[in-house]
Amino acid sequence: MDWLISLFTDTESVAHIVLLYSIVIAAGVLLGKVKVGGISLGVTFVLFMGIVAGHLGFTAPMPALNFLQEFGLVLFVFMIGLQVGPGFFETFGKSGITLNVLAAILILLNILVMFGCYYAFFDTSNAANLPMLIGTLCGAVTNTPALGAANEAMTSIFSDNMPEIASGYACAYPLGVVGIIGATIAIRYICRVKSAREEEQLSQLEQADSTIKPYHLTLKVTNEYLEGKSMLQVHNFLNRNFVCSRMLHEGHVRIPNSKTIFHLGDQLYIVCAEADAEAIVAFIGPETEVDWGEQDQKYVSKRILVTNPAINGKSLGKMHFSSAYGVNVTRLTRQGMDIFASASLPLQVGDRIMVVGPESAVDHVAQKMGNSIRRLDTPNIATIFIGIIIGIIFGSIPFTIPGMPVPLKLGIAGGPLILAILIGRYGYKIHLVTYTTTSANMMLREIGLVLFLASVGIKAGAGFWNTVVDGDGLLYVMCGFLITVIPIIIIGTIARQRYHFNYFTLMGMLAGTYTDPPALAYANSTCSKGAPAVGYSTVYPLSMFLRIFTAQLLVLFFCG
Repeated sequence: MDWLISLFTDTESVAHIVLLYSIVIAAGVLLGKVKVGGISLGVTFVLFMGIVAGHLGFTAPMPALNFLQEFGLVLFVFMIGLQVGPGFFETFGKSGITLNVLAAILILLNILVMFGCYYAFFDTSNAANLPMLIGTLCGAVTNTPALGAANEAMTSIFSDNMPEIASGYACAYPLGVVGIIGATIAIRYICRVKSAREEEQLSQLEQADSTIKPYHLTLKVTNEYLEGKSMLQVHNFLNRNFVCSRMLHEGHVRIPNSKTIFHLGDQLYIVCAEADAEAIVAFIGPETEVDWGEQDQKYVSKRILVTNPAINGKSLGKMHFSSAYGVNVTRLTRQGMDIFASASLPLQVGDRIMVVGPESAVDHVAQKMGNSIRRLDTPNIATIFIGIIIGIIFGSIPFTIPGMPVPLKLGIAGGPLILAILIGRYGYKIHLVTYTTTSANMMLREIGLVLFLASVGIKAGAGFWNTVVDGDGLLYVMCGFLITVIPIIIIGTIARQRYHFNYFTLMGMLAGTYTDPPALAYANSTCSKGAPAVGYSTVYPLSMFLRIFTAQLLVLFFCG
């Protein structure tokens, strides 16, 4: 039995370290699935199991804990950046600007409430209190990457006796999850929201929002001006984006291209943005009915998957589908959304394009595009680690700011995050294939997150009892709850009363600002539309960046 005892006590052995992390992570993930009142803490329970292990003396050498903690953090934030990158800058359009400004103000209010608690309830002469409250802030807003960024900044200031801010995080996190949901419910009563009316409003907005949604028309050419004009001339004159995938001329079907000539009586199968449909009908001619499947020359419509890295970043117009291949692309599906196939739209690996044309030509295009699901199933590991390399170098660049005890660095949390966002959005311009399946992204993210949480918990466990239970634990819990709830009530009420945001969109925005999946899950369960997810994704990228960045600034400015 000595070998078994050694496995649990020999902290220097690799087998012991692997066993420690496996037990902590497995137990944390399983317990995190337990729901109380319909709410679970999820994977964050790994932190609490790590604290228990550390408190019982079930630990590992500090260099191993530090390496796994930092590597897990880098992997976690990089995969987050890669996921949100493609839509990061697009979120600032339309009402997205207002939502992101409100989210930024909410983040500032979280910080102000934290300082209010610090000066109201704590001894400001004790240097450990503010760092602990910064950890409490990270837990109150349920943002683990912020904890990692703050923890990393601590190491540049404290050479020894570094405060274990994870203890404050652990105190605040459970009530943070509950507080976010509770505060959004409170807003519903404060603003006297009627759920049925909000759903009806969303239905009306869906009908009105038709700028990129593909719309299908069969039209008969009756405008005499179009006689003898080419497809390109009609496009230029009408100044509307549309694709004519098939033309019926004198009983024969053809695939038109830019040089195809219009004649009166021609019948056209057109795909356009729904918002442009009325203008196109008015200019070309009225809608008609044609059974395209019964014509003399049959064409096929096929969804083709873009998996060829050489295609990544090329616009539809530059591919010359109609002139080079004799087919037309009518729409594109990206991340589950159908998008009208305008000529300027760049293709990305993972897109699905709807191609219309002769079967042989469509098959030829499929070969050109790749159309291999197996190729997508393999994560682009090289891109991930190239991005991490550049991100770490970028995060290590020092920025000297007057008044700060040490130069500001984005660090191994901020640097990879920013690089991942940029690569996710613009990587195709330098032929970097950034596509990963959702499952692959989630797997890498979760592995990074549990390694980080387990490491932080094990390190904090030794002093957790003295710091929290025998110390100011309940005070940290109370402060965390105030940090969570007060800003939500203020910003949520303003967003509803002043800017008249739909309540379900508002719920998603609040969940996204706190980067809190349980709150989003609750919002989704109360609404049959996708508004909560839209609100969440609109503010999530900027909020995640600000949470990480402000956590570092707080440590460097006020804890030095």
